[in-house]
Amino acid sequence: MSKNTSIFIVALAVVTLGLLLYFTSQPLLNNINLGLDLRGGLRVVLQAEENEGEKLTADTIQKAVGILRNRVDTLGVKETSVYPQGDDRVVIEIAGENDPEAAVKMLKNTAQLEFYDESGNLLLTGKNLKNAEARMTQNGQTAEILLEFDKDGSQLFAAATTANIGKPIVIVLDGEAISAPTVRTAITDGNAVIEGQFTAKEAEDLAVLLRSGALPVTLEIMEKRSIGPTLGADSLEKSLKAGLIGLIAILIFMIGYYRLPGTIAAFSLALYGLLVVTAMVLLGSVWTLPGIAGFVLSIGMAVDANIIIYERIKEELRLGKTLVASIESGFSRAFTAILDSNITTLITAGVLMYFGTGPIKGFAVTLSIGIIMSMLVVLTFTRYMLVLSANITKNQKLYGI
Repeated sequence: MSKNTSIFIVALAVVTLGLLLYFTSQPLLNNINLGLDLRGGLRVVLQAEENEGEKLTADTIQKAVGILRNRVDTLGVKETSVYPQGDDRVVIEIAGENDPEAAVKMLKNTAQLEFYDESGNLLLTGKNLKNAEARMTQNGQTAEILLEFDKDGSQLFAAATTANIGKPIVIVLDGEAISAPTVRTAITDGNAVIEGQFTAKEAEDLAVLLRSGALPVTLEIMEKRSIGPTLGADSLEKSLKAGLIGLIAILIFMIGYYRLPGTIAAFSLALYGLLVVTAMVLLGSVWTLPGIAGFVLSIGMAVDANIIIYERIKEELRLGKTLVASIESGFSRAFTAILDSNITTLITAGVLMYFGTGPIKGFAVTLSIGIIMSMLVVLTFTRYMLVLSANITKNQKLYGI
């Protein structure tokens, strides 16, 4: 590749990155969902009422909270806090939802599933349900829910369908009949289908409720109000200012110490930040202060990766290798160290995501996305730009030598 071609490609890459940052940064920032600590949201207090045969206890409330949290995670309701209040109340706080009240209504549904014969005799309940999945029907216009029963449920359903061939079995959810298919043959494999005029979202939401289990109590809305951010505007402003000062200090150090590679690292960090924010927006993630901390930590790891690579390149140059050979060798020798450190951090983040909830999970998700994006940028964009710069100039002083 000629020197002029390399100069043209470098200039084109810099201009393209600058235009990307200019035209995409503001739309991306406008689409960021802020969490409860930064934005506030809706707070709902639910009063628990005993269901028939279920005594209201602290354990019952804890069970209800666990089921609600499972529904939150599966429904994808972003940045929702669910916790007990006293012995007979549950509090739900939601941020980042276009229609939080609809989300609360969905979450508090008891989801008591029952099957009756045409005489009104109870055949089996959702307690015997093993799994529920939504799928589109053959006409592609409506959806249905596939049910899978456990061993006991399969036996009960087989007996029910055998005794009701040619008759309807009424499927009731929270006291409302949602389907009444006629039994054509005995079903012994433990599978059933709920048919109806469901949209894809309605079917998926219903499947989620059935999978997460029926609430042991009935929940009624006792209080509903908007809440402000748990962190004041002053705290947020100071946090952002501290992060900006730290980032500027890092860039000054990188450019001042590593010169040309440091300048390339600065552009790499800009691209990295753009990719992380884009990924968070596309995933619909909510930004909380712990999540921002994870982002900042991943920036530090990205800078650390650049430093490891540049120090390796300088070692190769001191051994008398050419600039291009030093760059290739530096990346090759630094790759293992970078990969090992990032994998161990990803494992830790994975544990936090699996066992953590709320802010802890947000921190882990942001950190994981940041690490993956930093590896992608460092091993592709940074490497390519360094090789191009080596084809433009052989002056080792520009590389800190």
